[in-house]
Amino acid sequence: MENLSTDTSHIREWRSIITLIAFFLANIAVLFPFHIPLPIPHILWNAFLAILSKLRIIPPRRHPEEQDALDHYGYDGTGLFRLARFPINMITAPLIADLFLLATSAIGRDEVYDGIVGANSIDPIDVMVFFITLAYIALSLDASGLIRYLACRVLKAGKSGRRLYFYLYSFFFALTTCIGNDPIILSGTPFLAYITRVSNIEAPEAWIYSQFAIANIASAILVSSNPTNLVLTAAFSIRFIDYTANIIVPVLFTVVLLFPFLLFVVFRDRGFIPQNIEMQKLEGGDEEGDNTVLHNPNIPYAQNLGGGGDDQGLREVIHPFLDKKGAIFAALVMAATLITVLALNAATGGEVPVYWVTLPAAVVMFCWDVTFGWLGRHETRELASRGKREAERAEIAQAILAERLQHRREAELHRDNEKSELPTRPRAAPVASPSSTEVEPSSDREDNNTGEIRPAPAPGSVPLVPRRPSDDEKSRSTADADLERQISQELQLRHRQQGQPQEPTTLVSLFRDAKAWARATFPTATTVLGLLPFPLVPFAFAMFVLVEALVTKGWVPVFAYGWHHWVNKTGTVGAIGGMGFVSVILCNFSGTNIGTTILLCRILQTWQQIHADAGTAITDRTFWGAVYSMAVGVNYGAFSSAFSASLAGLLWRDILAKKGIFQRRTQFLRVNVPIITVAMTVGTAVLIGEIYIIRGEQEYALRE
Repeated sequence: MENLSTDTSHIREWRSIITLIAFFLANIAVLFPFHIPLPIPHILWNAFLAILSKLRIIPPRRHPEEQDALDHYGYDGTGLFRLARFPINMITAPLIADLFLLATSAIGRDEVYDGIVGANSIDPIDVMVFFITLAYIALSLDASGLIRYLACRVLKAGKSGRRLYFYLYSFFFALTTCIGNDPIILSGTPFLAYITRVSNIEAPEAWIYSQFAIANIASAILVSSNPTNLVLTAAFSIRFIDYTANIIVPVLFTVVLLFPFLLFVVFRDRGFIPQNIEMQKLEGGDEEGDNTVLHNPNIPYAQNLGGGGDDQGLREVIHPFLDKKGAIFAALVMAATLITVLALNAATGGEVPVYWVTLPAAVVMFCWDVTFGWLGRHETRELASRGKREAERAEIAQAILAERLQHRREAELHRDNEKSELPTRPRAAPVASPSSTEVEPSSDREDNNTGEIRPAPAPGSVPLVPRRPSDDEKSRSTADADLERQISQELQLRHRQQGQPQEPTTLVSLFRDAKAWARATFPTATTVLGLLPFPLVPFAFAMFVLVEALVTKGWVPVFAYGWHHWVNKTGTVGAIGGMGFVSVILCNFSGTNIGTTILLCRILQTWQQIHADAGTAITDRTFWGAVYSMAVGVNYGAFSSAFSASLAGLLWRDILAKKGIFQRRTQFLRVNVPIITVAMTVGTAVLIGEIYIIRGEQEYALRE
């Protein structure tokens, strides 16, 4: 490790103060994203769009005020200005802070270079390449349908609510340990959201919050499961196998002790976990005998081929699609990659970059997905075309029915208005006979076809000709035939319009057509590429640069001295407990758990330098206790008080919102506070015991 500066005199300079303010504001923007309205004159905007149209980048605009593909910022077509909404979020905020610091000369080339290329054993490029390439393999395994298929098998294992809750809890823990938390969030979250909707579970919180917590707890075991683990092991030259050996015991104790707390304390209400789980039944009889045709959900419009609706969704849950060849191959590639990474890291001590293994493995997996996509392109294109036609039919039918309903309501309103304007006439009261009940005036029925009033049949009499059912059947048959005729006419009109010369080809239309072609031809590869966490790359690099700025401007040494005094007063127990608490808190206020890990690693490295400059030693027990406490905290901190504590939290929230389950920040905080309190208490307590058993008071080794 290079020598780090421990000089704190720079913090009095204005550049140092600006750096701290920029870091603080960038993290606030990550926690609370917002938009900045930018008024743009119509003349400039229309001129800009006219230039793009002339260059054949966008389609020509028929009218200057026409809404188009670029006009998604809320412009209403009126006034002298349009308001463009510029997003300030986890991607733009750190980048803007870096650019601002560069513009004010608060940072220079060295900070940018060290933040991107790397310094002090942390190589951001290596970390990002390793994580993205391994993520492709894991997401390809998920795209094969294996996770959903296994989850459905677990669902059928038991009807008892508590037993099923335990099965899913164990299942998500085991699977996350192997492939990481992102595939579990992507596939398991919509699965649970739908299961809670088609069963007698009154509220989904027990299932979705437990899954989110266990996915982040399990991600602490393997280095490959979370990019925070990669940063930490790189910063302190920890071999992957040593990291897992030290962290697995606290994690296992947390998993075992957290389950009864969730079951009997947090979600003890039976509305969360019913005694027996009752699922909706498929229309048409036996679930096992259902002849559902399974289609790859990665194919565009494939969900429209089974009829759609809740019943179709239930069929997909009960009979999930599984690409057996793809699942087997992806599982073999994933297992071989992880084993090779662990073996190479153990043999070389981390000297050889592990992405040398994951990058070729991801290329092999990508070639598999592309090759089998090309071989099956005729079938997938046909399915996509059929699904698109079904989607068009459903869209047209919905529009026609909505128009009919509107006309019917207008007619009823008009008829009611006419009746209210007619003079009311007194009506003779009906004469009741001793042998029959009194007939209400409202029992007379109006014929829908003729408008005549027909008397209701006498009680006990049986009509010789069933008039009303016959009229209803004829009316329904006529309406259905008329609906099909209108749909066919509309489809023919659309097809004729598609056959006519359209607007000139533009860059936007080429991109749109290429994307549709790729999705129909290579459904798995395009789906996985669309799910890769690419936003993590600019965010991580920008955060690395900001932390390097804090290092060079003296703020990290200030924090390191504060940590140094805390450990001197509290010892090993204080180091473990304090680091666990600080890491969880900073996950919510320091640019997610990625930013927290980067900052805390630099603080501990500077702490090492403080002792080296003073000629004193940090005990093996205290140093590694603090390091592994940070590992527990940055993983567990994802389920604490804010969605932005991790990228997985933002992804989890967005998936639930698409499924109609909206989680507020206050609710996220209220549910997670007791969970993170128990999890961190158990994890750090077990870690203290483990550290006192296996570590001594000798000086810590430079390498695990």
